[in-house]
Amino acid sequence: MSKRIEELLLLRRKAKEGGGKEKIEKQHAKGKLTAWERIELLVDEDSFIELDDFVQTRCIDFGLDKKRFLGDGVVVGIGRVEGRPIAIYAQDFTVMGGSVGEMHAQKICYLYDLALKMGIPVIGLNDSGGARIQEGVDSLKGYGEIFYRNVLASGVIPQIVAIMGPCAGGAVYSPALADFIIMTSKSFMFITGPKVVKAATGEEVTYEELGGVDVHMRTSGVAHFRARDDKEAISLIKRLLSYLPLNNMEDPPTIEPEDDPYREDTELDNMIPPDPMEPYDMLAVIERIVDKGSFLEVQSEFAPNAIIGFARIGGIVIGVVANQPKVYAGCLDINSADKIARFVRFCDAFNIPIITFVDVPGFLPGTFQEHGGVIRHGAKIIYAYAESTVPKITIIVRKAYGGGYIAMGSKHLGADVVLAWPTAEIAVMGPQGAVEIIFKKELAKAENPEELLRKFVAEYRRKFANPYVAASRGYVDKVILPHETRSMIYRLLHVLKRKRALRPRIPKKHGIMPV
Repeated sequence: MSKRIEELLLLRRKAKEGGGKEKIEKQHAKGKLTAWERIELLVDEDSFIELDDFVQTRCIDFGLDKKRFLGDGVVVGIGRVEGRPIAIYAQDFTVMGGSVGEMHAQKICYLYDLALKMGIPVIGLNDSGGARIQEGVDSLKGYGEIFYRNVLASGVIPQIVAIMGPCAGGAVYSPALADFIIMTSKSFMFITGPKVVKAATGEEVTYEELGGVDVHMRTSGVAHFRARDDKEAISLIKRLLSYLPLNNMEDPPTIEPEDDPYREDTELDNMIPPDPMEPYDMLAVIERIVDKGSFLEVQSEFAPNAIIGFARIGGIVIGVVANQPKVYAGCLDINSADKIARFVRFCDAFNIPIITFVDVPGFLPGTFQEHGGVIRHGAKIIYAYAESTVPKITIIVRKAYGGGYIAMGSKHLGADVVLAWPTAEIAVMGPQGAVEIIFKKELAKAENPEELLRKFVAEYRRKFANPYVAASRGYVDKVILPHETRSMIYRLLHVLKRKRALRPRIPKKHGIMPV
């Protein structure tokens, strides 16, 4: 018996060594942690249970019969983060560059199947050179089966992936199918690498220019968070998990608030400029309303004319959506529409109330937007809000014009309660544009059209640039003072948590979102 025990302990040590001491030193020299170091940093002490640690490749071609490693380049298992269970896989770059073969993929698929049965989030720590070429179509089959699990898990359990090294070719689609992607400064993602790009198009481009963290945070919108290194990425995973339920059948975790839920910040009463065209920072408004230090912005560098993120009010988790007036005056466009729609659908899937702060002059005009399909992309916001059944509270802070007003969580798309500040302006379009259309003939005949225009604009603003006309129709439920916003949202959340949204019982598999 003692020999059997000794053999088992030896195999365990061997499995944990990955590609060996030399490969581990190379990993450290790059400023990266090993798969095991990343897992130990993420999970609570002594909580991780490794599974399938003796799995090896079955391929014997191209010398792989002499390159067998226990675990086959990925560590999978179950652990706890701040006492809550999660499933984790961590690709091991020290083993054949973390390449994905048949058995490597099988381990990840097994982990997903287990996580779905238990109803717990899956955390992926990706560091892989891509498909294991030596295994040919078996490697591709493995990727396909992972993608299938990603789709099955979507909207059922949260999926978070941290890209901590290379992620190329078909490998990028598994993170893309997850809910959130965190990229470190040492990572990159692309379908085809610089050499293929040059061969196909003649274009010379570096790894960073093609698929580095800056590209995916600012331009493509593929990444949701950036991290300086592995440690910061793991810290972000922990913080993100603190806002999420374990699965779609649970509510997000409520904590004991350190901040008074009924706190009133009178500074809010003076934060909106008297000139409706003057910009201000909506982030500053949000941070004064939510629990102090609780706002976690998502995709902060992509489509900055829209703000999305998680926060708490009185310890209750909320999803925040807002226009940002200091970028494009808060206009909606192609990218911000995609950003908002995806976030609203995530919140709806995981029972997170949606709080929307509106200051929108409409959709961004121009041929680039129209030819790029702003109609189709803008429709995604409408679809997402109309489809969602979680509690929805909308606060109209200032401008709410035209299609932007409707799209941003209006009463007409199913908002439960619409609040407005006294500075709210709700109309088909801005006063000047409206007057130029309504009084076109009068202005054309006038001896002093500029003076008459100012007169008509002032009259239009007096009649419509306020929340009271919409309130008289029931489109705004209550006009409140800005400093009352926090306590009002908190009280409404307690009532709306009992919300039961019924949909017409029409037989269908699902609607067709304008993707």
